[in-house]
Amino acid sequence: MSVMKNRAVLRWLVPVTAGVAVIGGGAAVGTFAAGADPALPPRSAAQLLEDLRTSRLDGLSGTVVQRADLGLPPIAALAGRATGNDLAGLVSGTHTLRVWYGGEDRQRLALVDTLGEQDILRNGRDVWTWNSRENTATHRVLPADAPERATVPATPADAADRALEAIDPTTAVTVGRTATVAGRDVYELVLTPRDKASLVHQVRIALDAKEHVPLRLQVLADGQDEPAFQVAFTQVDFRTPEADQFRFNPPPGVQVTEATEDERTGPAGKRFDRKDAEKPDVRTVGTGWTTVVVAEIDGATTGDGAKPGVDAPDAQMLAQVLGDLPKVSGDWGSGRLLSGKLFSVLLTDDGRVIAGLVTPERLYEAAKG
Repeated sequence: MSVMKNRAVLRWLVPVTAGVAVIGGGAAVGTFAAGADPALPPRSAAQLLEDLRTSRLDGLSGTVVQRADLGLPPIAALAGRATGNDLAGLVSGTHTLRVWYGGEDRQRLALVDTLGEQDILRNGRDVWTWNSRENTATHRVLPADAPERATVPATPADAADRALEAIDPTTAVTVGRTATVAGRDVYELVLTPRDKASLVHQVRIALDAKEHVPLRLQVLADGQDEPAFQVAFTQVDFRTPEADQFRFNPPPGVQVTEATEDERTGPAGKRFDRKDAEKPDVRTVGTGWTTVVVAEIDGATTGDGAKPGVDAPDAQMLAQVLGDLPKVSGDWGSGRLLSGKLFSVLLTDDGRVIAGLVTPERLYEAAKG
């Protein structure tokens, strides 16, 4: 299977969230690049990209550690709790995941923390999510004509996929240093946005010198020496996992929910009826690294101010956090600004959310339109 020709493979390949030593600790960080840089035959950026395009992956398993230091308020964890998807909390802090890949229709991801484990498994058309803390599981059967898509909405490989898509005249592509990741020699591709309005300084993708698949991804913010976002394998095995790894055996006493295509479920077991949630009107402004997303969300809340599928207490906490954001205004209108090391989000008083990996000034320009 060609890696570059299959997005589902890429989403499971790149452990972009690697700095996350087992939740609550950081011991794994030292395994990323210990000792002197390995001596590897010289490869140009074009050669490394070709290596990536022609590489093939039949199976993989390993441990991925992610660290995110985006300079954000504790809104990410709150959003995850409110939506029933604790995986949303991966945008902050340190986390450890176990991943297994056995083909396009056999994948498994396990998020391990101090209080338990959450698993997402796909085995053919069967998709299971399981939360050990609540001992709940949700089962869903994918339709036979379902388009190719990743079972997990946000895996480390998603970030590398997006980064590779950004390679165009707005991006400088160079070769970085050789290194060692998870005990394997790697080359490093460096993507540098040319537009100074981008808050991304560099994206560094470490490619296995033999298998040519991404083993680490680092995102450096403008003006920062340490990665704001890093995900990498601390241990990896390129053998195809046994079929049993993708079968879910409900533990004793588990509460199983059968989901339909009209419902969306999160790892915590909460269910959201699609017909209850209004889809926002979304458009984009600009191209490349400075693309800005504009979403019209006016009227997307319920009468009590809660979002569909969000419990009222969580909605009130979320509203309080949003209310603490700094007020901003200009010839575009007024609103509140959420800014981090890598991105900015503008919530306007007229019901728009404008976001991008850009400076706030670029958001204000988009808001005028």
